[in-house]
Amino acid sequence: MIRGVFFDLGGTLRICDPAPEYQAKAARRMAELAGADDPEAFLKKIDAVYEGKYRPWALKENREAGDYDLWARWLLPELPEDRLRAVCHEMTYQYRQVKGLRRVVDGGYEVIGELKKRGFALGIISNLIGEEEIFGWLKQDGLETYFDTVILSPICHIRKPDPEMYWMGCRELGLRPDECASVADNLDRDITGAKRAGIGANILFISPEKLAKKTVTDENRPDYIVHRFIDVLALPILQKGGVPA
Repeated sequence: MIRGVFFDLGGTLRICDPAPEYQAKAARRMAELAGADDPEAFLKKIDAVYEGKYRPWALKENREAGDYDLWARWLLPELPEDRLRAVCHEMTYQYRQVKGLRRVVDGGYEVIGELKKRGFALGIISNLIGEEEIFGWLKQDGLETYFDTVILSPICHIRKPDPEMYWMGCRELGLRPDECASVADNLDRDITGAKRAGIGANILFISPEKLAKKTVTDENRPDYIVHRFIDVLALPILQKGGVPA
């Protein structure tokens, strides 16, 4: 019996939309925090290091840096330590905002609310940078009381597909992996990691167009596929929860 449901964030529960003015404002704020005169040149420099050095390391090692280490070791080591510690959290937040404006996926609020009503424990397990953004978003959107655990790679310093992220979530819910389901959008990171962890039901949320370009193997094969997020509610395994007291 499935008693708990874990959600991925980027591309699953949260979608990133282009918003040029919003993105430009974030780039200006990043440059201001770093003391850089040219926001465009500064962002280009940070992107080059992030994509060329940091992200390849993170993907290869299945590791994630916290806010201070991200900037001190990788992105802006020339900034003095005391100044960097004062701005690192906001720098990471603004760097995420230059990518676009994030919103809850269509049907997301309905799925979260209804699953909670049905008695499921809910959790978030996500790879991303930034230690503070997600907790601020949950509070701002009134969602913090819906989630019983939030496992983020910059806080635990590991990334999916490392199964330990799922085991952490299961321990915090007081459930076995086979009593939990995972809803995510990435076959090779999310589905593979959840299957390695022994998660009981793996649900892939993906458009038909994207799915047609993917290669499904025994290692990443989902148990269910939904093309609309709201269709999670129709899955037979999620009709009734029953979280142990």
